[in-house]
Amino acid sequence: MNATTLSVAVEMLDAEAARAAVPELAEILRDCVANGASVGFMNWNTPADYEHFWRDVAAAVAGGQVVLLTARIGDGIVGTAQLHLIGKPNQPHRAEIAKVLVHSRARRQGIGEALMQRAEAVAREKGRDLLVLDTDEHGAARRLYNRLGWTEAGTIPRYALMPDGADCGSTFFYKSLA
Repeated sequence: MNATTLSVAVEMLDAEAARAAVPELAEILRDCVANGASVGFMNWNTPADYEHFWRDVAAAVAGGQVVLLTARIGDGIVGTAQLHLIGKPNQPHRAEIAKVLVHSRARRQGIGEALMQRAEAVAREKGRDLLVLDTDEHGAARRLYNRLGWTEAGTIPRYALMPDGADCGSTFFYKSLA
């Protein structure tokens, strides 16, 4: 698949569509972990672990805490991102971007950027004007966030682990939409 010849459609899934997409989303997560992404899972995680994660996300979508975005090329989902709406009384203006994932067969085609732009637009629609996220300090996503105007707040060494168990620092970013 090549996003330069096929158009990428970014859509927001409701809870029913999120539940239906669990197998495709689990495959994207499996692929990202298999390719070394530090996204909360390890090499030893199973397909059942990935599916359980996405079922929990679908439940959070149903509860209104998470907005789930997917990127499609043709009929297949090739990327995803989440917007976590912070529900604390003192943070009604803030949201967190999480799990920006693009399948390895569709990378470097603008899909991550399209997901991020849509996430920012949805955040504005939901009345959120401060976004935060974190990413692997050495990952390609860091360059994407810098290019999209996000501000690096700093890196915490050894914040998480890579799928193979190696230490991974996390770089935190924020972006004001105000």
